[in-house]
Amino acid sequence: MKTIFLHQLQQALPPCVATVGFFDGVHRGHQYLIGQMNRFAHEKGLPSTVVTFDRHPREVLGSDYQPRLLSTFEEKLQLLAQTGADQCVVLPFSREMAAMEAREFMELILRRRLNVERLWIGYDNRFGHNRSEGFDHYVAYGRELGIDVVRSEAFVLNGINVSSSVVRSFVEEGEVHLAAQCLGYPYTIYGKVVGGCQEGRKMGFPTANIQVTDGQKLIPAPGVYAVRAKLEDGGAERPAMMNIGVRPTFGGHELTLETHILNFSQNLYGSTLGVSFVQRIRTERRFESPAALSEQLAKDEAVARELFRKRTT
Repeated sequence: MKTIFLHQLQQALPPCVATVGFFDGVHRGHQYLIGQMNRFAHEKGLPSTVVTFDRHPREVLGSDYQPRLLSTFEEKLQLLAQTGADQCVVLPFSREMAAMEAREFMELILRRRLNVERLWIGYDNRFGHNRSEGFDHYVAYGRELGIDVVRSEAFVLNGINVSSSVVRSFVEEGEVHLAAQCLGYPYTIYGKVVGGCQEGRKMGFPTANIQVTDGQKLIPAPGVYAVRAKLEDGGAERPAMMNIGVRPTFGGHELTLETHILNFSQNLYGSTLGVSFVQRIRTERRFESPAALSEQLAKDEAVARELFRKRTT
């Protein structure tokens, strides 16, 4: 997939078929939409084009808004590349762009700069200032501008219309296995391994303490999870378990992410670790003593090992 940044575009693109959106997480609903666009574009002999933004619109419009995202910008581009789209055009979202009405956006950006002949719209997608206009307006504007506008149906999974907000709610609730079903891949975070309090090591469960690389990345609900861990510089994924929480047994107050990699003793300080969530084992709670916590961690590890065993048989 070729990535094109609008500010680097010297002249209008050749005619193309496109879809536009923020595409946070590039979940199965997005994949379904882009797949339809790809098939039509290739039938017509035109390049398929994903049009997206370099930052969350609310981040620009609300100075104190901190997005909680399913994918960083770099992750989103990697995921979009896997959809089979021919090219991705990245728009710099600014207050000027936010002020554009839908028709103005379609004319100045989609028609004049990107030369879009057919526009695929997600079933719930709205764009333009105040998002006050809908699909019928886009169709009417398209007729005036020479853009054929088509709406995609929702991707429905177990009676749920898959959307980024639905996936976020699953992650926020710790239902990471449901989030994975909607995403089409395990929800994953990346972070640098930093020093910790060493309490896990004292109990026989040494952990890699993760400092998440991107502060906008959504962190799953507190609890103990079965996860797969992988060093970013290569190597195989390893079964592991992760605790997300404030360490109440030790009187902690700050959120920590501690990963215990099964059958592993290598020093990881300074490394970047990717952690893919499989399933939450339990919620976080306070124990009467470190010994009681250690006993529970042994049970958690047994559950995690059984989950991984079932997945390999």
